Amino acid sequence: MDALAQSMLRAMLELVVDDPFLLTEASRLPLADANAVELAVARTHAASRAWAGVALASRIALVERAIAELEAHAEAIVADVTRMMGKPIAQARRELSTMAARSRHMAKIAPECLAPRELPSPPNVVRRIERVPHGVVLDLPAWNYPLLTAVNAVVPAVIAGNSVLLKHSPRSPLVGEHFAAAFERAGAPSGLVTYLHADHDSVARIVRDPRVAHVCFTGSVQGGRAVYTNAAAHRFIDVGLELGGKDAAYVRADADPESTAAALVDGACYNAGQSCCAVERIYVHRDRYDAFVEAARAELAKFTMGDPRTDVYLGPLAQPQAPQFLERQVREAERDGARVLCGGRPTTVDGHGRFFEPTLLVDVHHRMDVMRTESFGPIVAVMAVDSDEQAVALINDSDLGLTASLWTADRDRAFELGARLEVGTVYVNACDVLDPALPWTGTKDSGKGSTLSDLGYLHLTRPRALFARL
Repeated sequence: MDALAQSMLRAMLELVVDDPFLLTEASRLPLADANAVELAVARTHAASRAWAGVALASRIALVERAIAELEAHAEAIVADVTRMMGKPIAQARRELSTMAARSRHMAKIAPECLAPRELPSPPNVVRRIERVPHGVVLDLPAWNYPLLTAVNAVVPAVIAGNSVLLKHSPRSPLVGEHFAAAFERAGAPSGLVTYLHADHDSVARIVRDPRVAHVCFTGSVQGGRAVYTNAAAHRFIDVGLELGGKDAAYVRADADPESTAAALVDGACYNAGQSCCAVERIYVHRDRYDAFVEAARAELAKFTMGDPRTDVYLGPLAQPQAPQFLERQVREAERDGARVLCGGRPTTVDGHGRFFEPTLLVDVHHRMDVMRTESFGPIVAVMAVDSDEQAVALINDSDLGLTASLWTADRDRAFELGARLEVGTVYVNACDVLDPALPWTGTKDSGKGSTLSDLGYLHLTRPRALFARL
């Protein structure tokens, strides 16, 4: 085999991740071959059989130890997150602390959520509904919140009695290794939480493997369709899908434009806008439109870009193709009549990184791609509306339905309008917040199933009925 052929073969068998700021190699990891995939699935399957019989209190205790291990290695973990996907270090630290708090909430509610439910019964009869584990849960988290999207499945799955095969995004693979190592140090049985670096073809085979009982996927709509097709077309297992968003906000005439603009611009640009629940469409009542736009422009001007290892608000974009995609959306919108009040261009900082300037678009309408296709970047698009009814119609005019927010001083009107929104979460005077006591779910092409809350356990277990005559 000549040198070129050997180099090509190594490239096919390795996963190389670049640093989005330095544009140097961040990590180089071997991809699992067929034998490694089989070993990982077999180990995880064997672990699930034994783990299902472990007492709930012991499962919870193990998870609590594993979370403590992740916290003990926090600085190494957040440094890897920043290096792999460019998240500013302060935001990476916040993600880790949120992950720990979310995990402890799920552990706290587990006894009640997983307890058998006894039904009223005739004398000498027992009727009971039990929640039992699926077995092997394949977890396919996303890179934008690599800790949170992973833990949404890992912690409740293990507590519910499942084992977890964790194949993280190719943009953030080291996070999978950190989870597996934390559970190992916490004393988990071999194979209970296993990580795997694998290509798309290998993942498709794992999804079709009869030893895999449930799949959790967080990512794009296209990726969700591929995962769901592989599972649904071949087997009768369920798939939890947390997919994209084109999340909207409506600023009513009674809202304060300055404070609302500050909250919404942050909700649009936090994590460089790389959030499924980032605010991407803002509808403002015409009475508040001019004041809101000026306040939003002032807020965007405050944002600093730079090395994510330093004290900056906006880090680089994780994916190499992202700046060009965002520029195409902006230029197409301009050609169709939109105005760019600030930003709108790919850029670098001191010659480093793939950044996109924080951008404010006005004079937009719903025929523009920037109002219909998920941007996943720091773009704020603002459109004036004349009524509550027009705002609701425009919010619902989307193939995606993850979250929407209403900004108003009228609580009753907010609840009335919120009941008409076709989304998984309605916010009032808030946005971009995940409360672990509430289900995280979407409608339309934003996915199916739920994580967090008691419903997170519902989807990671199956019901079993008991009917007994005594």
